[in-house]
Amino acid sequence: MTASFLPKRPVVVAYPKMPEAFAEAEAMTAFLKEKGIEAPFGSLYDEELRKAVKKGKFDMLIVVGGDGSVLRAGHLCAPSGVPILGVNLGRLGFLIQIDRKEWRGYFEKLFNGEAWIENRMMLRAELVRAGESIGISNALNEVVVARGQNLRPVRLIAFVDTRQLTSYVADGLIASTATGSTAYALAAGGPILPPELRNILLVPIAPHLSVDRAVVLSEGSSVNIAIKSENAVLSVDGQPPSPLMEDDVVNVTAADVTAQFVRFGDPGYFYRNITAHMNENSLGFPR
Repeated sequence: MTASFLPKRPVVVAYPKMPEAFAEAEAMTAFLKEKGIEAPFGSLYDEELRKAVKKGKFDMLIVVGGDGSVLRAGHLCAPSGVPILGVNLGRLGFLIQIDRKEWRGYFEKLFNGEAWIENRMMLRAELVRAGESIGISNALNEVVVARGQNLRPVRLIAFVDTRQLTSYVADGLIASTATGSTAYALAAGGPILPPELRNILLVPIAPHLSVDRAVVLSEGSSVNIAIKSENAVLSVDGQPPSPLMEDDVVNVTAADVTAQFVRFGDPGYFYRNITAHMNENSLGFPR
């Protein structure tokens, strides 16, 4: 656990497709004002507000929404080193510790010096075509090379630290962070990794006569995914897919930026959060 965190210049943002998120954000701003703290609020997509975050005008971003909103906030805040505090209005909230009914109590803890900062690794994905870099993106959850609308599986070769690991005939391959191990990688059968790990997790999607187990790479390792079919696409953190060409290579390494999250209590919150969500799925079924 790191030293306690006490913000002085917070900003509150809401996911624009959730009308109730703006009401909560406005209530948070009023609550903070009572504490003597001026905290503007607005849409997560407001360009002026985003520019101010990127310039380091704020020392904490409170995001009201769901896990998708926190992912977008991570992309916005990581380059500027701005910590994120999420308040869950969505369904799952694997990335979020605070529910909409609890934020007042947690805000009290925050200004009592009971919060700490958790650092989570991000990935850097570079698309190389004919030896030239044609695009670089950062991911908090995962980088996915998968089949597009065509139902045929894709053929991929994975290299770890430039050495061939294996080839895949599959619906796709996920290169995930520890954070992403509770997202698409979990749905594809991968393991759950502690959030503080800085390892890349490789998980095949519906492999056919290929290695069907997830692989956890050593910290500091990189993976290169060579595309050997014409029907593959690339998606980063669930964003709309980009078409790939045969012999394209997607290089995945640890990014030089880190997502920071405001947390409360002991680090065991992560496991309690996970088991709570897992137990939700078992409700109503015979034990």
